[in-house]
Amino acid sequence: MSIQSKHFLNTPESLVLDSLQGLVTQNPHLSLDAQNKVVYLTSRDRSKVALICGGGSGHEPAHAGFVGKGILAAAVCGNVFASPNPSQVKRGIELVENDKGLSLSVIIIVKNYTGDVLNFGLAKEQYAAQHPEKADRARFLIVGDDVAVSKSQGKIVGRRGLAGTVLVYKIAGALAERGGSLDQVYNVADWVSKNVATIGVGLEHCHVPGTAATQSHLSDSEIEIGMGIHNEPGNRRLSPVPPLGELVKQLLENVMSTTDTERSFVPFKGKGDRVVLLVNNLGGMSELELGGLVGEATKGLQKRGATVERVIAGTFMTSLNMPGFSLTVLLLPDGQAGAPTATEILELLDDTPNAPGWKWSAGSTPGQPSEEATTRNQAATTEGTLKIKAEDPKAFISAVQRACEALVKEEPEITRMDNIAGDGDCGLTLKDGAQAVLREVEAGRISGDDIVGSLIAISRVAEEQMGGTSGALYSIFFAALAQGFQLNNPNHSTQANLNLWTASLTSALTKLYTYTRARPPSRTLVDPLDAFITTVSDKKDLVVAIQAAADAALQTRDLEAKAGRSAYVEGDRLRTERVPDPGAWGVRTILDAFRV
Repeated sequence: MSIQSKHFLNTPESLVLDSLQGLVTQNPHLSLDAQNKVVYLTSRDRSKVALICGGGSGHEPAHAGFVGKGILAAAVCGNVFASPNPSQVKRGIELVENDKGLSLSVIIIVKNYTGDVLNFGLAKEQYAAQHPEKADRARFLIVGDDVAVSKSQGKIVGRRGLAGTVLVYKIAGALAERGGSLDQVYNVADWVSKNVATIGVGLEHCHVPGTAATQSHLSDSEIEIGMGIHNEPGNRRLSPVPPLGELVKQLLENVMSTTDTERSFVPFKGKGDRVVLLVNNLGGMSELELGGLVGEATKGLQKRGATVERVIAGTFMTSLNMPGFSLTVLLLPDGQAGAPTATEILELLDDTPNAPGWKWSAGSTPGQPSEEATTRNQAATTEGTLKIKAEDPKAFISAVQRACEALVKEEPEITRMDNIAGDGDCGLTLKDGAQAVLREVEAGRISGDDIVGSLIAISRVAEEQMGGTSGALYSIFFAALAQGFQLNNPNHSTQANLNLWTASLTSALTKLYTYTRARPPSRTLVDPLDAFITTVSDKKDLVVAIQAAADAALQTRDLEAKAGRSAYVEGDRLRTERVPDPGAWGVRTILDAFRV
């Protein structure tokens, strides 16, 4: 894989401050001390406990995005992946003092990284030395929730702080907003930090703006488990990349193991646990993938016998643009002495804050993943149609299978073409359709003994499995071809000869043209399709017609795009790249499999 090393910025040096200024511009209830890179709540009830956090930038929305009523009073930001200095932190403390500066009540929460612990800790101690009367009103909490760091490995330094830190912010911040005392807020924050566990996984590392572009250290078939949020390597790699459900199963075992003495940090029971799930995007994962991950992680916890009381998902603590995610599980209290109740934790979690980085959550127990209650008859409806056999049923079905297999094999090349000439999905769309047709063949719903029924089945596959423009065009064409076999068969022949094929193909093309304006030469799939049908109708020679289609597909590389996906692509690029139209290449691939 390649590492994304391009960024939108003025300069790498100004990026952090530019970002913070944008944050406060968008959120007028926040203010910025630009010199010290401190974002703070402009107006707050200063009789309440103030939470301060911070660390290196590059983890947005953490930390500044969680400043707001109900979570943090201030966040102190360093440069990318670099802790702020003690002077910055002291300024953050000063900004959250009450109006008279006499009754400081502050909790400083940092992730367990050496720079953050030292710099924030030094600032606290310096502040206490200068204001001894306030020394007992400032608390310090270190969060380490990373289960990838074993107990032996982290014997001295401890575990790294990851996205579980955000749950500490949220729950403690909500209690502070409710008016909890310094001891109450600190004790809840401390309890949460001791009962939360996180593991991260990435497809690749991120790139730090202003640094040289780097090469990937993972192959296309590898992922890395246990990655930190500062580009630290993980504790193991997996190859090939497992299906998401299997990957999630492994990650949850890492987080919730009751037998791994090196990683059993949280007292999970194995069955009957009540938990909160946080699914965190590390910066470069799509919302589409995130949705699938939420479903798999919820099901995975339920399969382990846990009751999932809340699911929170989104982008909370990133590693710049890292393509990856982390799973965090918070074990809710179970009546332990001195612990808050599960109801209290959930209520604090559900309180709605006014902080830009906190994502909406339902505030209720998630629903069970539903399955379709009714079953659908997968067989294509062919009642009332005449059964027409291929002249050689075995040869016909073999050709269909070869065509599908060729599309699957050609997918990377068609995708490459479509990344230049379109939106990049043509290869995968055709592959999905081809694989679905192969399944229909295996199930006996497509065969050489029933051409009409097979064409109807292929039309349905194109409609349901392909989607988009290609799926609609293929579905219309094959449905029209099935019609053609019946309308152009006045003698009710039960065998598909060449004349019936050519008449049906011609009528199907005519029908297709009522739904698309594309006409050859147009740099679309109709170019080779039209060439094939016209030639086979004229020459009555299948091999010659297939070659005509192949020539027409190749010629699309020099055509001006008049219709289809390529019409939206800048013309000079198409002329420079000289790639054939991917849809046309797909038709060529299918027809080439029917050479005899």
